[in-house]
Amino acid sequence: MYVFNSLSKHLEEFKTLEKGRVVMYVCGLTPYDSAHIGHARTYVSFDVLKRFFIKKGMTVYHIQNITDVEDKIINRCLETGADPLTLTTQVHDEAMNLFHSLHILPADTYPKVTEHIQEIIEVITLLIERGYGYETESGVYFDVLKFTNYGKLSGQDLEHMKAGVRKEVAKGKHSPLDFALWKKTKGEIMEFDSPWGKGRPGWHIECSALAKKYGGKTLDIHGGARDLIFPHHENEIAQSEAANGEKFCNYWLHTGFLTVNGEKMSKSLGNFITLSQALSRSTPNALRLFYLQAHYRSPLDYDADKLEAMEESVERIFNSLGLIREFEKGESQIDEDFRKKSNEIMASFYTHLENDLNTPEAIASLFNLLRLANSHLSIKKPDHEQLSKIQEAVEEMIWILGLEEKKEDLETKKDALLRLVKEFKIQATSAKQALELLIERRETARKEKDYKTSDDIRNKLSEIGILIEDKTNSTRWKII
Repeated sequence: MYVFNSLSKHLEEFKTLEKGRVVMYVCGLTPYDSAHIGHARTYVSFDVLKRFFIKKGMTVYHIQNITDVEDKIINRCLETGADPLTLTTQVHDEAMNLFHSLHILPADTYPKVTEHIQEIIEVITLLIERGYGYETESGVYFDVLKFTNYGKLSGQDLEHMKAGVRKEVAKGKHSPLDFALWKKTKGEIMEFDSPWGKGRPGWHIECSALAKKYGGKTLDIHGGARDLIFPHHENEIAQSEAANGEKFCNYWLHTGFLTVNGEKMSKSLGNFITLSQALSRSTPNALRLFYLQAHYRSPLDYDADKLEAMEESVERIFNSLGLIREFEKGESQIDEDFRKKSNEIMASFYTHLENDLNTPEAIASLFNLLRLANSHLSIKKPDHEQLSKIQEAVEEMIWILGLEEKKEDLETKKDALLRLVKEFKIQATSAKQALELLIERRETARKEKDYKTSDDIRNKLSEIGILIEDKTNSTRWKII
C-alpha cells in the first residue's frame, strides 16, 4: 500500500515497524462544544483506513486522545459557569454516541489529559534536562531554535515564521517562536501541581506525552485534519524527537479542509453545522458516502443536494445486493467472460484503496460491479458460483466503506401488522407471520385480478412503514 506522507510530500510505500501491526494516533476532540461535520469527515476517513487494514489481516492499535485541558474549555467554563470535568465528559460522550451512529469503529484507547499529568510532567522534565526546555516567570517553554529542522512538516522557514509572530514577547522567552510546555497559574479553575508550581500543560505537549505512553517513541501513523499541521503537529515532532532522540512518526496523514457553501465553517457566518444537525437531515450511510466520494486529502464542500443524491446511491447499493442475495437458484452455467470482468472489477476496488486510500475510485468500482452483476442476473443460465463470490466481495466492500444495512426489525411493526391482518380476516400471532400472510393474500388477489384488494394491502402496509416491491420472480419488502 502507498500513502501520501505529509512529512516527505510524496507517496510512500507503507511499512509498519512491527509486522502485521499498525500503531495509529489520531488527534481527538477538545470537548468544549458540539462535534461538527469537519470532525466527522476526518474520523470517517481514518475509520475506512483502519477497516481496510483489518481486512488485510492486520492488527490496528488506535489511539485517540481527549484534550480535556485547553484554553477554549477554560474560557467556555468561565462564560457559562460550568464545571470543566462535567462539561468535557458530557460533550465527549455525546460526540462518541454520534460517531457510533456514523458507524465509526471505536479507538482502542481514549486517554484524557487530566488523567496523565504526571506523564506530561516527565516529558517536560526530560526536555529541560536535554536543554530544549527552560523555565520563566510565566511557565516552561520549548526552545525552538535549538531543534534542528523545525518546520520540516509544515515547510515553513524560521525567518518567515519570526516575521509573522506578534512583536510583544512574554518576559523571559528566548524567542517569539518558543511555545509553552507548561503554563503557570494562580487559582484558576484548571490547575495542577508540578515542579514549576501550579499550572496546566500546553496543548502540544499533551499529545506528545500521550502518544509516547500508548504508542511508544515512534508511531506508524499520526493523523488529523490539515489545519493541525502547524503549529500543533510541527510542535509535536519537535518535542517528541527532542525528548526521545528518535523519529516521532513514520507517516503523517492529513484530511483536507471541509467548507460549507464555499466558506470555512463559522458561527458568525451562520454556516456552522454540528454532526447532530447533519444526521438529523441525512442518514449515516449517506453522510459517510458523501465524505468518501471525495479523496480524503481533497477539499470538500458540504452540499445538501449532493447528500440527497447519496441517499439514492446508498439505496441502489443495498437494493442491488438484495437482488444478488435473493436470486433464485436454477440452472447455472460458467461464464468465463463474466468471471474475468467481475474479477477485474473486484481487484480494482482494492487496488484503488492501496493507492493512498482512493475511495472515490473504489466506490466507482463497487457500482461497476453491481451493474455487471445485475445485468448478468437477467440471462437464462447465470453463473451462480461467481454471483456468490460477488455477493461476498460486495459485503466486504460495504463493510470497509462503513455502510451498514438498516436492520429490518419487524417487531417494531408487530401491533400494526396484527391489527391489519384482522381487517383482512387473517389469523396470525407474530409480526413475521402476519406480513407473510398479507403478502400471500395480496399475491392471490393479483392472480385473481382483484386489484382493489391487492392495492389496498400494498397501501396499508406502506402506511405503517413497510414498502412492497414486486420483482420478476418474487416480492420483496423493506422497512421505510
